[in-house]
Amino acid sequence: MAGDREGDPAGPSRASGARFPAGASPPLIVATIFRDEDSTGVHTHFRQVCRYVEEEGTTTTLVTPFSWSRPLTYPVFGPRLVLRRFSGVASVVWYRHWHEVFLRNGLRKCLAQVGDCIVYAQGPLEARAALRARRGPHQRVFMAVHFRGSQADEHAEPGRELKRRGAVFRAIRQLEEEVILQLDGLVYVSRWARDALLSWLPEAARVPSVVIGNFVAPVPLEPRQVPLGDLVTTGRMDAPKNHRFLLEVLNAAKQAGRSYTLDMFGDGPLQNDLKRQASSLGLEGQVRFHGYRSDVRNLLPNYRAYVHASYLEVSPFAIIEAMAAGLPVVAVSVGGIPELFDDGVEGRFWSLDDPAEAAATLIELLDSEPARAAAGKAAYDRFRREFDVTVAAPRLWSFLLGETSPDPAGATPRPSVKPR
Repeated sequence: MAGDREGDPAGPSRASGARFPAGASPPLIVATIFRDEDSTGVHTHFRQVCRYVEEEGTTTTLVTPFSWSRPLTYPVFGPRLVLRRFSGVASVVWYRHWHEVFLRNGLRKCLAQVGDCIVYAQGPLEARAALRARRGPHQRVFMAVHFRGSQADEHAEPGRELKRRGAVFRAIRQLEEEVILQLDGLVYVSRWARDALLSWLPEAARVPSVVIGNFVAPVPLEPRQVPLGDLVTTGRMDAPKNHRFLLEVLNAAKQAGRSYTLDMFGDGPLQNDLKRQASSLGLEGQVRFHGYRSDVRNLLPNYRAYVHASYLEVSPFAIIEAMAAGLPVVAVSVGGIPELFDDGVEGRFWSLDDPAEAAATLIELLDSEPARAAAGKAAYDRFRREFDVTVAAPRLWSFLLGETSPDPAGATPRPSVKPR
């Protein structure tokens, strides 16, 4: 229930204009229901934040469900794998309940040992756990909005576990409504994420917030020796990333007389299916599957362009990393992607409706080396202006500290103007 927060008798506080006491910055506590180590965008986000904060001389602590009684996680979390075979709904409920319980216990232990602090929750479950575990309003709770409108919507996508507007779907939305309105602040990783949340929960506009896109450190731009290939893409090989379309585009380009190479970095449940598709299209010599590699960002400058076919994105790190490497980007104009680059400037937008049309877009970019190089330079310049950790992270940290005013509710920055 709203206001039912254990150990927080003072009730909710608000970040507008509030600052921590003068002196050293308060410690940052990052809360996530994910494991410590993984390669998701959420992990990349909070790692970048923590790295910057630590370089500023502030301590950070990562709290996960595995921070408390790790031996118990195996017998408690394990049954979900069995449940998933019989009921996707029960699996979701079990996962969310027990991960929140363990995270809340881990946060209680952590927050009992500190005074003033900032808890940076990576989602609504994490935020509720933090609100219930904190010892007073001096331990302020902010939440990053990585999700697409609501986590209920993500679980109700085609082929996923929940029915839209079913009982569990409604319960997740109710939880989000109750939690979000108690927070000290919201950090949206894109304007699209903000608008998607406000579309069903307009009351969230009352919560102090800021829109700051994802950010990364610059990629070392080594002089090109021998290019590794034409095209590159990174990401988990599952349905939303839509790698199948990339192979169809490659085949259409081949029919048009262009045999481009494509290097795919990442793993996932569809990897073998994609290999079979590449073989059936006669693309074995053009497509290379490299699996997951932690050093992929250092390889990116040795390609000609980055291609992306995902149809569900909030603020994809893959595109930001490509721009940091000076690559022009070809992607779909969905979600928060149009906030990263402009069509005809830093890259091109293509449609998922027609592989041949998409191939024509790609050919137009790659056939003109001056145009490709200019788009790559524009992508790199925009990265340095907007998505470089040295530019974006100070804004985020300043907001969490209460040193800068939140964005006006519902404000939308003026769109960038394409050069003539």
